[in-house]
Order: sequence, then C-alpha cells, then structure tokens
Amino acid sequence: MDCRDRILSNNYFDVITDFPVRILDENEDDLCYINIENLYNIVYLSETDIRNANDYIFDYRRVPKLYGLMQEEAVNRGFDPNSLIVSGITQVQREPLNLSGRGVVICIIDTGINYTNAAFLDNEGNSRILAIWDQTIQSGVPPAGFYYGTEYSREEINRALQAEDPYSIVPSRDENGHGSAMASVAAGSRIGNGISFVGAAPDADIVVVKLKEAKQYLRNFYMIPPGVPAYEETDIMLAAHYADQFAQVFRRPVVICLGVGTNYGDHAGNGPLPSYLDIIAAKRSRAVVVCGGNEGNAGHHFQGSLETGRAGGDAGTPVEIRVADNAEGFILELWGNVPDVFTVSVRSPGGENIPPIRLGIQGSITYSFIYERTRITIAGTLVEPASGEEVIVIRVSLPTPGIWTFFVEAVGGSYNGTFHMWLPITQFMNVPIQFLEASPYITLTEPAMARDIISVSTYNAANNSFYIDSGRGFTRTGAVNPDFAAPGVNVSTIRGAETGSSLAAAITAGAVAQFMQWAVVQGNNRMVASREIKNYFIRGASRNFDTVYPNREWGYGRLNLVGTFDALIGV
Repeated sequence: MDCRDRILSNNYFDVITDFPVRILDENEDDLCYINIENLYNIVYLSETDIRNANDYIFDYRRVPKLYGLMQEEAVNRGFDPNSLIVSGITQVQREPLNLSGRGVVICIIDTGINYTNAAFLDNEGNSRILAIWDQTIQSGVPPAGFYYGTEYSREEINRALQAEDPYSIVPSRDENGHGSAMASVAAGSRIGNGISFVGAAPDADIVVVKLKEAKQYLRNFYMIPPGVPAYEETDIMLAAHYADQFAQVFRRPVVICLGVGTNYGDHAGNGPLPSYLDIIAAKRSRAVVVCGGNEGNAGHHFQGSLETGRAGGDAGTPVEIRVADNAEGFILELWGNVPDVFTVSVRSPGGENIPPIRLGIQGSITYSFIYERTRITIAGTLVEPASGEEVIVIRVSLPTPGIWTFFVEAVGGSYNGTFHMWLPITQFMNVPIQFLEASPYITLTEPAMARDIISVSTYNAANNSFYIDSGRGFTRTGAVNPDFAAPGVNVSTIRGAETGSSLAAAITAGAVAQFMQWAVVQGNNRMVASREIKNYFIRGASRNFDTVYPNREWGYGRLNLVGTFDALIGV
C-alpha cells in the first residue's frame, strides 16, 4: 500500500510521536509518516505491527483524541449586525481606520466551505479563497508533503465559478454547513443586490481545510454515535501545519480559527494539538483563535477533594453518574495531581462491584459483569508524559441504566487531595449521561486551555448575559482561560441566526484579522504574534465595575476592538 492508502485505511492505526520514527521501526523507509516541523510525527502503523491493540488504545498521549463541532442549528432570520457592533468591529471597518482584514489570511479548519456563495466572492465575482485542502477527496493532488486529500487553488476555484457545473472542476462541498457559517462570520464579503450581510473581515483572504471524518476504529473505541461528526486530532494538527505555511512573516499574517472541541485531555493545554497550536501562536505574524466549547451546563465535569493525610475507607470520594436508558457507553477520564496516586472502584446500579486495583506505571484490566451486559476497562498511566500527572481512563460499554458509583481513593494517603473527572462532550454520547454533583467550571473544551492561543467563552450580545452552555475556566492547573468572551448567541451567518461557541471564535478571528491588518500589513507592529494580540485585546475588553477579573466565565471581559485601539493611544 502507498502512504495515502495507509493514511485512509481503517487497518492502519494513527500514532502521534514526538521522537524520531526509527525508534518505532529500524527500517524507517518502510514507514508512512508525516513530520510536523521536526516537533511531531504522525505515523500510520498496521494493526498487525502493534503487539496488542488494547495497549495502543490506552497509550494515552500517542492515540488521537476525537473532536466535535461546537455549534447549534441555524434559525432563519435576517442579518443583525449587533454582534459585530458590540465587539467594536463595525466601527473600525469605517473611517479613519478602515480595517477590513485586507492582506490577512484567515484559515477555517472545519467542515469545508460553500465556495460558490456570494459571501466568499469579491466585487468582480472572483473567489476570495486562496486554497481549499479537502481531506475527504482523494482524486486530485494533495498539498506537498501531506499525501492525502486534494488541494484546490484560487485559479481552479475561479475556473469552477465560471463553469456551468462548478463542482465538475472543484468538487469540494460543505455538506454540513458549519465551516461555511464560521467563514461567513469571520470573513464574509459585503453582499449587495438587496441582500444585507457582512463579516468581520470582509476583505481578508480565506484558506479552508475540510477535515476528513475519524477512522472507524477510533469511532468504535470512543463509542461515537452513528452520523455524529468526529474529527481526529492528527488531521487537525496537519491542517494547522498547512495553514501555517501561508504566513509571510512581517508582511502577510495568518489567523487560524478552530470551532471544534473535546473533553478528552488534561484540561491544561498539554496534549499534542494544544501544544502544537501554542508553538504556532508564538510565531510572528500568526494568531490562533479557539472556541471554549458548549459544555458549561452539560454536567460532564466533576471536581473531587480527598481529605489530606488519610487513606482507605472514609478517605475516598464517591462519584455518582446517572446513565439514561439505551446508552451505548462512555469514556470517563480521571486526572490527579502529583504526588497523589489514585485507585478507582466501581459499583453498578445492580449492586455488582469492581474492587480498587492499582495498575502500576501503565496497564489496563477489563471486567465483565455477571448479571449485567456492561463491560468496563480501566487503564492507568501513573505519569502521563505531556502533563506529568496521573490519568485513569475508564471505558464503559453498554452500561446498565441508573446510578453508577465510582469510588476514588488515594494510595497511601492524599497529599494534594484534588482530582478531576470528565465525561465526553454531549454529542459523543447517544443518551444523557451526567455527574449528579457536576461542576460548571473547568469546562472549556480542549484545545482552548492552551497557553498562548486566544481562547474565548460565549455571551449573548442582545443583553450582555453569559451563554449558559458556554465553557467556563479556568484550566485544571489554575491558569487563566478564557481570555475574554465574544458574542455567540443568535449570530448572523449566511444560514441565518446561529448559536454556539464556534461563532464566538469566528467573530474573534475576524477581529484579530482586522488588528493584524493594522499591525503587520500596515507596519504599525510587524513583530506581533498571538500572545501579544491576546494581551492587546485583554486591555481593550469591556468590563463591568461589579465583576472581579479575571473571571471564570468572562475571562478579562468582553471583546471590544475599539477599546483595544483606545488602549493603544491611552484613551
């Protein structure tokens, strides 16, 4: 098989490494892999070359996490510019600044784009899209060094637009519409002919990566319901690497916008994708904007505390989870803190028990219940390489409906005493599954916990109220995320009014493109990068006098681009 076939085959497992591939196989030439800036390798290994597939699945750092879309359905409604106005975006589009994102590239990594829509054309009817990398189409030529998918240039897109059947030339479509909606909010053109619409950066160039769906073996492991979009961490990392290559330092900046999220990970930004996005964000002429997710009110986070200095019996903490009827299953993650070492015991709704067991440095064990169909695998890594913390992953298949109790104890006594547990994002479970005593905090989805990227929570611009489903901070280690909140409720897109944290990220990405036009393209601060932009925006954010900042919901306030420029001149 050639490399493309291996990348696409369900019989080849995706592995993320941060070491030379020859460590995996002495005959490096026989391996299919894609290198990312000599930082990571995405390696595609035959399942027959993996001694124990279960060991691979629970090799926490190496296995791609799955990400879902962070948006709700659209509601038909006319264009309402309020979200752009309250964010200070409309004001700086006008005199004297005239900032429209000209000279800046916005990259949307999502479900693709409807390139024929007028919102992505210029005044002459030509496309504003520089390129589309469609990872799902294998009939054309992929980007150099990527081996799979098909890349379409602006010239090809323009030829398609002139054709009677555009899709006979550029067959890439956005069947979902999520990516097109985000692109329209961030960079939609001013539409005339009686149709009123404009995005935040209507003159920015656009790059699009249409993500391919996750492989079936990963969907099976994570128990993703049929038909639910799910995307691999590896494909998103490669998409970000592709987008990064469009930057021309000190002259043509790139803004990467992500409207996907997951509850898998340490919630401190140490996984491969958040870490790589941080690396991009530290570069000049780059910015990375990530949504905070819609998990704040989902009941999928539990924060526990053990009494320090005690062990066994009453030192443990019961964690109760309510499982609805007909659940296919779920993945439960527990993250501890050094130097504590945890064990987990389980009691089913029918009263069957799994005793506490210590797995050592790394290992797993599977239990099948006698009177119930449920099958549980508990896997542990005492020192997870990226975070240095202990992680325990519990995979529960065909759980009996009712209350499940997971009893958490510290081996030899508790020193720190704090642990966190997360269930998957809402759409990754086929029925409601929730903690009975859930915490709404530390519910930002990854990769919004990364350090140098710009992460945003979501609010309703109509009344300045916080969106109840928005993810909340801070990180598991106490770092301040989100940076600020942006509008994400009833935001006007080319599909209508839409709600979700991905729209908040799209608005922010457009605002960042406007700022980068002023800073990089116009030469006012050519050295700027994502970490500086974040702090410029924080200084200009709108804040209430009766709210303490930084805030778990609002970060440092509400997005206000006019306030950012006022802060620059000392107003």
